[in-house]
Amino acid sequence: MNNKTTLSYGQIFRFWLPLAATWLMMSIEGPFLAAIIARLAAEKVNLAAYGVTFAFALIAESPVIMLMSASTALCRDRESYRKLRNFSLILSVSVTLLLAIFLLPPIFNLIVLKLIGLPVNIAALIHIALLFLLPWPGAIGIRRFYQGILIVRHQTKRIAVSTLARLISMSSCALILFFYSSLAGAIIGAISLACGVVSEALLTRVLARHAISEVLQTEPESEQQLSYRKIWDYYLPLALTPFIALSIHPLVTFFLGKSRDPLESLAVMPVIYGLTFVFRAIGLSYQEVSIALLGENRDNYFKVRNFAIVLGISTSTCLSLIAFTPLSNLWFQDLSGLNELLTNFAVLPLQIMAIFPALTVLICFQRSILIVTRVTNPISVSTTIEAVGIFSILLLAMLYFPLPGVVAASIAYVIGRLLAVIALQRSVTPQLKQLSSKKES
Repeated sequence: MNNKTTLSYGQIFRFWLPLAATWLMMSIEGPFLAAIIARLAAEKVNLAAYGVTFAFALIAESPVIMLMSASTALCRDRESYRKLRNFSLILSVSVTLLLAIFLLPPIFNLIVLKLIGLPVNIAALIHIALLFLLPWPGAIGIRRFYQGILIVRHQTKRIAVSTLARLISMSSCALILFFYSSLAGAIIGAISLACGVVSEALLTRVLARHAISEVLQTEPESEQQLSYRKIWDYYLPLALTPFIALSIHPLVTFFLGKSRDPLESLAVMPVIYGLTFVFRAIGLSYQEVSIALLGENRDNYFKVRNFAIVLGISTSTCLSLIAFTPLSNLWFQDLSGLNELLTNFAVLPLQIMAIFPALTVLICFQRSILIVTRVTNPISVSTTIEAVGIFSILLLAMLYFPLPGVVAASIAYVIGRLLAVIALQRSVTPQLKQLSSKKES
């Protein structure tokens, strides 16, 4: 896109669509694997183990998640590419080593058995599954860095191609193990996830080679050169944000294990999370679009904002159509493989979370503004407020309200996100003066 030309909604749509397709393909993983696990023996135990395993895997990858946003915002020339690449590689290796340390039996048993209090049989499944997921965080970090390079060079279709390869690898591995192995469902899920993400990381690097060559040919501007200290100061709040956010999920899992109807809540939460992620993924995919387009030309603000508004309303409307109609039974029972009892148990929390996709679009747009203007500290602060809000509501529910755990968790997720949006807006408002200095024509 030429920065001097007027940005159209069609251009935004074409730029965003491959990224949306990428996130939607990733969002299929959760429901697909949950459906596989639900059709194997001991489905409740394995669904619960898979849900906890995935929660720990998300924590392990959390420090590298924002590498795509950082790469999109910062990798504009040869020097910035090399320094951020080195930073990304060190960070990816570090998070892999930390996951390996966590899996040492004394540490793992202390956290999973004693602190969280999970049953021994579920903990054993989780430990084996996480061993197979050791390549997960490093592969995520590498592929997200190179995906940012592709976004900078407007090659978003290549990102979709690499994610399609991930989906094919994951699903093929899951189906082969489903039909031809006697492995437990949670283990099948972990092996399939690892196979998919490693395939995606390798292909992303191959597909990014031309974009990398273009960046390496771009001379740095002396006044904008990055140092490792600047990268660290810029990225630390971004790294803390997903770490805090994703740490919420295992702590909610702890609450579910201590709440009313614990096994049912633990069993349906991965299925609900997977479905809501399908629609939240659309909002998550828009963050890098906003960063790229606002970073190229800040006069794009109004068009990018309006597109976000339509996106948020559309995603929550679509999820509401499932949550408040018989389509919920079709999804939970026929497609996800839950029995009638678990299906009925999952409907109300899904209805509560119907607004969550719109809130995801909103907070991602807010974050993109701050990332472009390089004011990243409020992002981690608002996420901390969200976490505190969620835990406070869960504590109140546990002590004073006899709600099923998954219902209380859904309420807490929504209220916590609303608190984060309100907190973030206080920091976003001053930055809007930089992005909307010209009136919309």
